Amino acid sequence: MVFTTIFLICSFLYLILGTIDPYVKFKLEGKQFYKCKVVYKSLNPRWNDEGYILILCFREYIIIRISISGHQFIMSFLYLHRTYEMELLLDDPKSKEDNMGVILVDVCLMFRDATIKRSPNQAALSTRPAETQRNQLKNQMWTGVLGITLVEGQDLPQHGRGDIYVRFRLGDQKYKSKNLCIQANPQWREQFDFNQFEDNQEPLQVEVYSKRGRKCEESWGLFEIDLSRLPLNERQLYTHVLDPGKGRLVFLVTLRPCWGVSISDIETAALENPDERDTVVDRFSLKNSHKCVGEVGLLQVKVVKANDLPATDLNGKSNPFCVVELGNSKLQTHTIYKTLNPDWNKAFTFPIKDIHDVIELTVLDENGDKAPNFLGKLAIPLLTLNCSDYFVLFVSQVRAGIRTFQPKETTLMEENVKFSKKVLARNIYRVRKISTAVLYTLQYIKSCFQWESTQRSLIAFLIFLVTVWHWELFMLPLFLLLLLGWQYFQLTGGKASPNLDLVSDTDKDCEHFSIHPYTSESGKKGLMDKIHMVQEVVLAVQNVLDEIANIGERIKNIFNWSVPFMSCLACVVLFVATALLYFIPPRYIVLIWGVNKFTKKLRNPYTIDNNETLDFLKRVPSDVQKVRVQFYIQIGKEFPEDVCIICCSRIPKCCRNISSGFV
Repeated sequence: MVFTTIFLICSFLYLILGTIDPYVKFKLEGKQFYKCKVVYKSLNPRWNDEGYILILCFREYIIIRISISGHQFIMSFLYLHRTYEMELLLDDPKSKEDNMGVILVDVCLMFRDATIKRSPNQAALSTRPAETQRNQLKNQMWTGVLGITLVEGQDLPQHGRGDIYVRFRLGDQKYKSKNLCIQANPQWREQFDFNQFEDNQEPLQVEVYSKRGRKCEESWGLFEIDLSRLPLNERQLYTHVLDPGKGRLVFLVTLRPCWGVSISDIETAALENPDERDTVVDRFSLKNSHKCVGEVGLLQVKVVKANDLPATDLNGKSNPFCVVELGNSKLQTHTIYKTLNPDWNKAFTFPIKDIHDVIELTVLDENGDKAPNFLGKLAIPLLTLNCSDYFVLFVSQVRAGIRTFQPKETTLMEENVKFSKKVLARNIYRVRKISTAVLYTLQYIKSCFQWESTQRSLIAFLIFLVTVWHWELFMLPLFLLLLLGWQYFQLTGGKASPNLDLVSDTDKDCEHFSIHPYTSESGKKGLMDKIHMVQEVVLAVQNVLDEIANIGERIKNIFNWSVPFMSCLACVVLFVATALLYFIPPRYIVLIWGVNKFTKKLRNPYTIDNNETLDFLKRVPSDVQKVRVQFYIQIGKEFPEDVCIICCSRIPKCCRNISSGFV
């Protein structure tokens, strides 16, 4: 048994009349290794923040001893994967106050995920044994998926202006809802998934926040949901009461079993077994397409090795490991220490939820107590992935097509959008290009009316007469289908290209809006508030322009056959629409559509309404996304450009000159 003692010193808080801006510092042997965020103007702060300290070389438990201002001692035994709530009394020998308040701290001992970012001053205590790495690989695999639907708030206070949002947390997984204006019954109607790990017994934490201004946030209620007794495949409705006078929150939780997640050596990979492979083939065959519609496919990735990695340590070596991500799911290899040519020889299998996801392989350098160093990244869209020695892909085309018309999975950890002059200028240029194309088309039609070209106007006039005289509604999707077919033959004949006029990705060089300091604190505060308000307006304009440009470019890319799967799917939909409109009177189709829309809320009060057309368009990449997603390799700026990153069987021609070490 290994005995480890930790001394944690929390800085004291003066909980007296008035308001303060409290925060907590954690120190180890006099050195600060973590500082939490500041909660402004509060005597009862809720930080809901977390910090990590690396504890190496333990087996069953450790002993923790906490010292508050050198007086109060608390000793506790910490066992793996158990959360302990500690109430720490604050004390200050220089103060005359008898009650300085308390701090509630949750302490949990768990296996370390090397991708967790830590503060620069965190320290390691010993050398990690080899069995810890093996346990870490095992603890990455999830056995279930927790589907959460945030429905609405009820009887919330309406006083004042501001926004309200909800935060969900399960272990390291976090989700923040969209901001809604404060109202009595806000309707979020958002759905997202958390992975449920077998060894993780932590509860689901839910907290409601109100936000007024740039810094003022207030918690309206925090509660936890015990997931240990949650039944499988049964939707559970929760209506939790918030703090007194703050109303209630309504949400749904469904625990579904997960199939197909594994980490193994390449020699013992799951799909190397012929019986297992036949089972997977049968599971995603055409005859079983109606079963388990949510399971689109299965992907196996073999991470073999990397060659000629850059050195990050003073001894000319690195400690590399590889992280494989698909959507919100993530698995990683073990770390191989002191090498530039690691051999991982691991096979990962992922269940595929959306055929439009991108598989990302990132090589990082384990940096002990600090955040890992970035070494390189490779991203491959699943639609462009072919089966090979390193990738095995099984997909049900029917389920993939159905999933395309459903809402896209929400990204749990989204980056905050910032104002950028270059991004704003790029979006204005994109919208201007689309509007120019529309104006050119209108001018072309006007020229036919003006008889600027007799031959062109005569042909247009005859087409107009024939079309109007014989017009039927089914001709509209038929016309779009013919347009798609004509564009396809143009592309195959080499008369057009799907990648013309692509907008280059300039996000990396964006110059973000910055504020220069002033000497006057009051003037600085007032100016900062005004600039922040203007910045929010400009950011909203930037985002609206981006959405308009995305819709126009996505429609163009469908007809350009930029993504053949999406264009083929559009052809099938247009063909079916043409047949339905030809054989069925439009009034019946409109009647069925209207009855479905009006009765959807009656049939399922907690349903999330969606627009199938917009869900379909969101799967089509815009010009900017095409530049970002199509087979890119991102190299760290501080490293040479001829560095090899990851083993891959297919390398785009445009990347071969910078990836000579790939195999």
